[in-house]
Amino acid sequence: MTGLVKPNYSRPLDIKHGRVDMSHGSGGRAMAQLITELFAAAFDNEYLSQGNDGALLPQETGRLVMATDSHVVSPLFFAGGDIGCLSVHGTINDVAVMGAQPLYLSASFILEEGFLLSDLKRIVESMAQASRESGVPIVTGDTKVVERGKGDGVFITTTGIGVMRNGVKLSGDLAQPGDKILLSGTIGDHGMAILSQREGLAFSAPIVSDTVALHRLVATMLDSGVELRVLRDPTRGGLATTLNEIAKQSGVGMMLYESAIAVNQPVEAACEFLGLDPLYVANEGKLIAICAPQDAQRLLAVMRAHPLAEAASIIGEVQEDAHGFVQLTTRIGGRRVIDWLTGEQLPRIC
Repeated sequence: MTGLVKPNYSRPLDIKHGRVDMSHGSGGRAMAQLITELFAAAFDNEYLSQGNDGALLPQETGRLVMATDSHVVSPLFFAGGDIGCLSVHGTINDVAVMGAQPLYLSASFILEEGFLLSDLKRIVESMAQASRESGVPIVTGDTKVVERGKGDGVFITTTGIGVMRNGVKLSGDLAQPGDKILLSGTIGDHGMAILSQREGLAFSAPIVSDTVALHRLVATMLDSGVELRVLRDPTRGGLATTLNEIAKQSGVGMMLYESAIAVNQPVEAACEFLGLDPLYVANEGKLIAICAPQDAQRLLAVMRAHPLAEAASIIGEVQEDAHGFVQLTTRIGGRRVIDWLTGEQLPRIC
């Protein structure tokens, strides 16, 4: 957030009735007021309050990890969250599954002219709450405004920086034949929460996004001392696409067990109704772990003891396969190849 000075305005922002206009991106008084009264007030911390074009941060010891993610979700508000908390959780998780402790975030906003200030405030406050709860402050950022009709309300890009633990090495190219594949919980909740609300579909039980920051779960898993090879959060493209990515990186195949992959009943029903495969539906609060076979049961116990992974399960194993196929053993004993996602099954879900 550039220029965090406090101009002396006689009138505060009209959050209740006001809208974003082009002057809020002009670099002048209106922009300074928007930043000061809305963004800086919500995100306030010692680094942001330096008021410079960037944040001067303390020196860290260890290898740094950096991740960035843009969020274009539609609708902006959905059951279980909104684009604000999603933008914080998503980037924290990208840093965490590298084996790093997330430390700081930046946030960049592209606002469309005419966007309601009340909705912007709601989004910003959601981001601030997610940041506080995770202990990862938003220390710098930027705001731009585009003309009406050239955006879609608000787009948010967040970048995260973290520090890697000594001795930890996690990468998608480290999976080995015999390794076990674990999943921290049910799949498809986020994508189906977005789609059901977008399409105005109502089900007997609500479908709620699973968006949450996973860094504390990851820290607990690393503390256990198990031999972890890969951690990944299966977001766009879901579980199937993420495992295909890992199989390609490592030059291995995988065999999954359908009976071990949990899907909440409303999500399963919605997928059947819409002709979608939950294996390809996005998640925002789940992770995949691949570990040495001798450590699988211990890792499973550690995960299940954490509130974010009580439904964790061992869902498959890594195999030698020159073709790199990801396969699924079905509940009735058959097999099918779980291929890469073709096209975009669910656009604008994160």
